[in-house]
Amino acid sequence: MRYRLLGPSGLKVSNLCLGAMTFGEEWGWGSSKAESRRVFDGFADAGGNFIDTAGSYTNGTSELYLGEFVRGQRDRFVVATKYSASTDPSNPNAAGNSRKNLRDSVDASLNRLGTDYIDLLWLHVWDFLTPVEEVMRSLDDLVASGKVLYVGISNAPAWVVSRCQMLAELRGWSPFVGVQVLYSLTQRDVEREYLPLSDELDLAVCCWSPLDQGVLSGKYTREGEASGLREQMHGRRFNDHQLAVATAVDAAADACGHSSAQVALAWLLQRSSRAVPVVGARTPEQLEDNLAASEIVLPDSVFEELERTSRTSVGWPHYFFGSVSQRGFTYGEVLSQLDTHRAVPFRDTHPSPPDDDPFGLGWESSD
Repeated sequence: MRYRLLGPSGLKVSNLCLGAMTFGEEWGWGSSKAESRRVFDGFADAGGNFIDTAGSYTNGTSELYLGEFVRGQRDRFVVATKYSASTDPSNPNAAGNSRKNLRDSVDASLNRLGTDYIDLLWLHVWDFLTPVEEVMRSLDDLVASGKVLYVGISNAPAWVVSRCQMLAELRGWSPFVGVQVLYSLTQRDVEREYLPLSDELDLAVCCWSPLDQGVLSGKYTREGEASGLREQMHGRRFNDHQLAVATAVDAAADACGHSSAQVALAWLLQRSSRAVPVVGARTPEQLEDNLAASEIVLPDSVFEELERTSRTSVGWPHYFFGSVSQRGFTYGEVLSQLDTHRAVPFRDTHPSPPDDDPFGLGWESSD
């Protein structure tokens, strides 16, 4: 296992994070306590130290199991949990990002985990109701109290993250050290805003569902089950793009001698030095397969083919910045002669817009 610094902090975490949402059988598809323990031990034995859970996972059982598993070796592990999700549908204050729910949620998590501190607390979901000032001041108070060491944010617009960070910087409050986002070969939307944001603000990027709920594991596309994913598309969330990418991952895996899951995870690790995939495994065998991705380096040709197959539109205004005419409009002839340490979006790599769209506006010709 290799390790990465968590964003702007000095915290060292394994480059794969163990997702503990599978700890517990309350939701109908998780693992028993004994199986969860075997998964945890396999992760720890491989050198993994970063574990992600939430107070809402399996109705609190995930935290209970994890707390028991780390007991006696607590300082070895970086335990991350979350607050925001409703814990009592009849109580309007038992949900969201408010100071009250934050305090109650953290105290409950500490009790279930059987510890006096949380290494990393994620704001789980942005609620659009609680003021940014309340969120960041409340999180800073928790850090000052010693109950939480670092804070991060998940499932929020990029502009929210940016505003939160600026407010923390101006007020001297604890900033976010990372974002947790949906990111995989089939779900690359975060590359439009979140990867540039994370580079600019020096944030870690924890990737949930890096195998797209098993789509990229070969589960639906191998062993004569090539139609499995397509059959599940009707009336469900799967689509042709996912099938195409999953098939390409299988081909890359066969060419490299790895499993499909290993290739999909290795691609993420190579795509960004900030990426930390959150892997969820119900069995030790699944975990062992996933962990091997930590040491895999994909050949350039394989990486680029997966990049090409899975690429999605960057959208406006990003393609606008990459158009040849826009570069000339903004920089004149200077850009090609300028050596700069500052990033210029799509300076050399993004294709130009069509001739009938000289400004990269995405407008079609009226002809």
